[in-house]
Amino acid sequence: MPMPKIDSKYHPLLIKIGLNVAYYRKLANLTQEELAGRVDLSRNTISKIENSDVYHGISLNTIFRLAEALDISMRDLFDFRDGN
Repeated sequence: MPMPKIDSKYHPLLIKIGLNVAYYRKLANLTQEELAGRVDLSRNTISKIENSDVYHGISLNTIFRLAEALDISMRDLFDFRDGN
């Protein structure tokens, strides 16, 4: 399933979400491949999320699944403090 298009004005927020996914994935000692398997996505899709593909967003369903797979709250994915 292709990732949904996102308005370019939201790209800075998408970057922060992607950084948080990468941060919590690494904190959990998971590879992109392992996380992809837990959320039923391709490794390529996880890479696009973490690298904030300019043209695509993340579905709410995917955010729920990522938070669950990483054993974190959705709020953690939207915590945009500097440093992650």
